[in-house]
Amino acid sequence: MHKRGTLWFMASIICGGALAQTPGPEVKKFISFGQPLIALSHVRVIDGTGAPALEDRTVILRNGRIEAINDGAAPLPQGAQVIELAGRSVMPGIVGMHNHLMYTASINLDEDDRIPPPGFFVTETAFSSPRMYLAAGVTTMRTTGSVEPYTDLNVRRQIDAMQIPGPHLDVTGPYLEGRDSFFPQMAVLDEREHARKTVAFWAGEGATSFKAYMQISAPVLGAAIDEAHKHGAKLTGHLCAVDYRQAAALGIDNLEHGPVFTDSEFVPNRKPDSCPSGSAIAASWEKLEIDSPQVKALIADLVAHKVAITSTLPVFESFVATRPLLSKKQMAMMSAESLRSHLAARAAAATNPVRAAQTEAALKKEMAFERAFVQAGGLLLAGPDPTGNGGVLPGFGDQREMELLVEAGFSPLEAIHIATANGARFMGKLDRIGTIEAGKQADLVVLNGDPSKRISDVENVEIVFKDGYGYDPVKLNNSVKGMLGIR
Repeated sequence: MHKRGTLWFMASIICGGALAQTPGPEVKKFISFGQPLIALSHVRVIDGTGAPALEDRTVILRNGRIEAINDGAAPLPQGAQVIELAGRSVMPGIVGMHNHLMYTASINLDEDDRIPPPGFFVTETAFSSPRMYLAAGVTTMRTTGSVEPYTDLNVRRQIDAMQIPGPHLDVTGPYLEGRDSFFPQMAVLDEREHARKTVAFWAGEGATSFKAYMQISAPVLGAAIDEAHKHGAKLTGHLCAVDYRQAAALGIDNLEHGPVFTDSEFVPNRKPDSCPSGSAIAASWEKLEIDSPQVKALIADLVAHKVAITSTLPVFESFVATRPLLSKKQMAMMSAESLRSHLAARAAAATNPVRAAQTEAALKKEMAFERAFVQAGGLLLAGPDPTGNGGVLPGFGDQREMELLVEAGFSPLEAIHIATANGARFMGKLDRIGTIEAGKQADLVVLNGDPSKRISDVENVEIVFKDGYGYDPVKLNNSVKGMLGIR
């Protein structure tokens, strides 16, 4: 078991040296290990590169960085706080590439199943979400679309100052959307100059990436991409009116969700800059095989343009009525109304077995696409997208994404690599995070078990190290039980 230092701040003085940032009171109460010199002893190392796990190693953390990965029999540094971790594994902190500081708003289905005007709302969850992400092992994340960008920017500032707990944040600006959006919280951009001004403004406010949405037109998207690149930012998209190959030609950096649920290029008689219905997109992919010439050409085009794809399998799984319900642990994190809303949506889905079978088939096809994309040399990223019908929770969804990647045919080591190193590479931070190597930030997850063999062990998080500080995941989750969907 762990040898915990109850007065870790005293040990910091005794050991000498200091970590880069001093935690405030709200952060300190979640930290179990805050010494400047820590030895993770007799631990299994899954380094995130995709290489086989290394058994019986000692990982030395000094002043917030990984100093060395030694043989388990090697002498320990003098004065180190030793954490005995026999039977445990350590992997890099998760880099979540489709995460949000918001959550699907409750849907009132008491009278009918129609969402009345002005449309579908989401709720900012800037208090609960950062804690849940960190508790699950997410140490860096992209917000991938914001409905309250000033809130997200201020949360990032407070996390960086160690006033509140949470992952390192790559904050996207507000959604870049066209007319007739289903979401009234999004901007309406139908002119190129408006898109340029919007991107330039939010880049100046501190946004470090951008996301386009379904109704945006090709000319406006092109202007947004161009302006984002001028500011050194990348732009991703959950698109519809613009198809994947059009977006690749415009220079987009990343596409969300994969094409089976979102790419409209195969819809017959599609009008330019017009978003077909979800059922039309689904029908267009239903008879397409992944090894067909059309899909192979799409993959080749995306790879040639260096467009990354973000896998978000959990958000689609949540709509399949035959898939498992949320665990009791996850349900306990949700507000009563959020849980009621999600369970009502699942019950409604269960009344239509034909639709459930179609959604399951589409999910399997998306999995097959992602395998083919990676085999062709494409960069696959990972994220849960905690929206949809409320069945994907911050942090828990990131763990589930890795499990579904394994179901898709990736090995556990490949799934971990996708969820860690690939995100770091896309963000240009692989020299600092994403793998366990000497000199990198001490962003690590200690797990009970061996996820290199049983990917479900990614759920068994015991300690999360971020910048060398070891956080208690149980305390983090307990601090926000019953709050998801409220704050």
